[in-house]
This record gives sequence, structure tokens and C-alpha cells, in this order.
Amino acid sequence: MSRFKEEEIGTRLRNGDSAPLAEAASSNSFKPHLAEQKNGKRKSDMSLEEMYNSQYDFGDDEDDDSDWEPSALPAHSVVEIPKWFCLNCTMLNIGDDSHCDVCGEHRESGILKRGFVSSASSREVVTQNGAHAADGLQDPHPLMQSIASDNPTAIGFDERMLLHEEVVMKSHPHPERPDRLRAIAASLATTGIFPGRCHPISAREITQEELLKVHSLENIEAVEITSRVFSSYFTPDTYANQYSATAARLAAGLCFDLAAAIWSGRAKNGFALVRPPGHHAGVKHAMGFCLHNNAALAASAAQIAGAKKVLIIDWDVHHGNGTQEIFEKNKSVLYISLHRHEGGKFYPGTGSAYETGSMGAEGHCVNIPWSRGGVGDNDYIFAFQHVVLPIATEFDPDFTIISAGFDAARGDPLGGCDVTPAGYAQMTQMCRALSGGKVLVILEGGYNLRSISSSATAVIEVLLGESPKQNVGQVMPSKAGVRAVLEVLKIHLNYWSSLESKFTKLQSEWGWYTLEDKSAGKLKKKKRRGNQVPVWWKWGRRRWMYMLWCKKKIL
Repeated sequence: MSRFKEEEIGTRLRNGDSAPLAEAASSNSFKPHLAEQKNGKRKSDMSLEEMYNSQYDFGDDEDDDSDWEPSALPAHSVVEIPKWFCLNCTMLNIGDDSHCDVCGEHRESGILKRGFVSSASSREVVTQNGAHAADGLQDPHPLMQSIASDNPTAIGFDERMLLHEEVVMKSHPHPERPDRLRAIAASLATTGIFPGRCHPISAREITQEELLKVHSLENIEAVEITSRVFSSYFTPDTYANQYSATAARLAAGLCFDLAAAIWSGRAKNGFALVRPPGHHAGVKHAMGFCLHNNAALAASAAQIAGAKKVLIIDWDVHHGNGTQEIFEKNKSVLYISLHRHEGGKFYPGTGSAYETGSMGAEGHCVNIPWSRGGVGDNDYIFAFQHVVLPIATEFDPDFTIISAGFDAARGDPLGGCDVTPAGYAQMTQMCRALSGGKVLVILEGGYNLRSISSSATAVIEVLLGESPKQNVGQVMPSKAGVRAVLEVLKIHLNYWSSLESKFTKLQSEWGWYTLEDKSAGKLKKKKRRGNQVPVWWKWGRRRWMYMLWCKKKIL
């Protein structure tokens, strides 16, 4: 492109004419600049953060497109396109649009001020002197630190947990960020739930002696040493700063004390609004955004207080490999996890239905692995009705803990599933019937602020005694959901006698639904083979998609 042509384009752009960019996009001289690079890893080898980052890619891993390297271009030929990251889902947006292309949230949303109650589609001006709801969530009045009998639901929160954040500036925001708690706090404050209808519990840091109930000294010292370093990483996706060790001990301490308060009757149930999350943290290692295992420590507290049998239900979209590792040889703790698995290709790769426990505790790890994304309310509730509740009822727990990740929620950028607040409320309602209502819900994952705040609010409303605002209605599971449930039932028939009738009935009612038409499968395979795209199309489609996207943004 000549210098005179560049000057002409510059003049036209300053005069408000966007046509030159569209012309440049269609010309051979246009070489777009890619901010994100391919990592070339298979999904099974990716960390949580790498899976998250890969959503910015425009094509498949096998495409080379080495001629796209911006370093080979003169600086004046690169067209810089504005980009911004969505406050709600943190996804990358290109251009000057006011709404996120992925979740539709307005770029100046009021979600941190008013939570999910705020409008997603318009800018919201809230005058609160710039303060977040989380900053005033803890009532300083000393009388509020005790749990009143007429308000039996306790909330665990401490604003010092907001200091745990990634301090090294990356190419995009980390999904596990302080805004997760701020959005939930804003929702609870706006709806009058907390402070108001629930009572806070005093926060304290868990002691080393208490941590040693589930973690090795190696884990404790590794977390503690981060307090002396400005920025550090346990794994490429698990960060720490100088405040992270304190935040992790506060989160664990709150869960520990909430469990004790519920067992003693000072609270009927509770919700731990905590971070960093915990269910990936194992005996020795921190990983998957998790430093200490909050749910495991709460189970330990309940047993110290007198509970003989503890049930942990984990509905985070990722398998809680750390929780399973801690209790896989322990018959006094039943761990049930519903998670996306895809044959071990989904992070962290563990959680097969055949992982059932060991050393005499077989049957006390129950994994319900989904074979695909997009799983929604119907499949989760179907699994609860046919697997979770029958096994839990036979186990007859004294205390129930829910590892409540909300990354299986609709719109979550990491989970890719479709559970709604109504679905979470329905599952919570079913859990309240267990262990005499002694239920502790602990926040795990969830990275879409609107989804996590609306889902957490729906769960807390049920803890307060409200019925779910929407019943899911007649449950019609997917074929993949029925298959997963049947597989789990078949494996756990050996350990839980209550499943035999469930399995027989389910097989007779739904067995036909899971049968595959082999001839149809072969026909599909032939059709796919016959419709393969030409090589030249495969090579060039990334550039074509990017140009088309740019034209859409510009025009």
C-alpha cells in the first residue's frame, strides 16, 4: 500500500468514514494481527486456564497459517482493532460494540453494584460512592456475629478473600477473580437476603493442626511460603500473591466453623461464600485454582464435632479429584460427583464411573461422568433421582456438604453446560431432605458473574426455606444422560442394594432410548466422508473467518 493511499485512508477515517477498513480487509495487502497464539495441545493435556484461553482461537489446531505472523509485516501495514474483555464472562471482544459477543452483557454493566438484578443489556449508573456491595457485606455490629435462632441460615464471608488475585498482567483476565464474590454479594444485598435474612459467622484463619487433618505438611508449607512472594504459581493456572495464603486459610476456617455451627444447632444450614475454591486441592498438591480443600476440611470439622457419616455432593462441572483423593479409602465419607468427563478428555481427566474407592471403601466414591457438554437441568435432576438420592438415603448421612461449583451453569465460559438457577434450586431442595436438613453449601467454581450470582441466590433462598421459584417439571433426560446413569447404576449395584430395583426399572423404561441405529450410524459416517472440504478451503478458512468478522464489526 503506497504512502499516499495510507494518507487518504487516514483522512477518510478521521472524517468518520469506515469504508477504508472494509476495503483494506478485502485487499491482498491486509494481514490481520492475532493477539492470541495457538498452543497446539490436546484438550486432555490442557490446564483449566489453557482450555479457557483456547476459546479465543479462530480455527483448528492443524492449521499452520505461518504467513500470519505479524513480525513479518511492516508496522504501518498492521490494522489495530480495538479489543476489550467482558466484565461478566471475561471473554475477548473485538471492536467498539457496547455488548459482549459471547454473553450479551453491556460493557458498562452494573452487575458488581446490584448483581444479577441489574440490566444485562444496558449501561447502569449506580451512585454508591463507587463502593462494591461486598465491601459492606460484613456487619461490624458485634451482635451480628452470633447466629440468631430465628434466622437459621448462616453465611461465611470475609472481604480479605478479595485480596487473592492474579497480579501478573496476562493477555486476558483470569477467570477465578475477586469479582465472583462481589457479584454474589451484590445480588444478596440487592435482594435483601444478606445482610438481612441470614447471619454472618465470624471469620478466622484455620490452624495448621486443623489443616493436617486432610493435608500434608508439604501442601501447608507450599501455600504458606507464597505470603513472602509478590507473585507465584503452583501450576500454570493456579496463581498466588502475598495475600493468597491468608485468603485460603480464611476460606478453610469459615467452612470448618460453619460445619461445627450447623452440627451443634447454632445454625440450621449455611452457605460458605469463599475463595479460593478447594475441590482440586489434594493431600499434597494445590492445583486447578485451589489451594486448600474447603469441603474436605468441613467434613473433618463435622466428624470432630460428632458426625459419624458425612456426605459430599459435588456438582461443579469439573471432577473434584482432590476431594476424591483425600477420602477414597474412607468409608465414613461418601463422595458423589456429577461432572463433565468426556472419557477423561475434560479437565482434570479423573472421575470415571469405574473410580469407586479403594482399601475397603469401594462404593464410597460415586462418579457420574457426562460424555459431552451442554448438559442441563433434566440430566442433573434425572441423575439425582436415580443415583444420588437412592445411594445417599441408603448411606444415611449425619451431615451433608455440597461442593457448589456453578460452572455447569448456562453461559459459563469454562463449563459449556446448561444448568439454570431453577435446576440448582431443585437439587438443593432434594439435598435438604438429607441428614435432617444439616446442609453446608460451599462455593467452588463458576466464572460467568450473572450465572454464578443468580444461581447462588436461588440456592440460598431454598436454604432459607423457600420453595424453588420454578419447578423443572417433567424430566426428559438426554440419551447421553440416560447412558451415564445406567452405567453408574450397573457399577454400583455391587455396593448399594437400593439400586437393583432402580436399575431394572430404568433399563426397562429407558433401555430402548439408548439403543443406536447402527445402519444410521454407518450412513452418517459415509456422508461425513463424502462431504469433506477441499484442502484449499481448510488452509484458507481462518483468514476468511477473520476478515468476515472484521467486516461485520466495521460495517
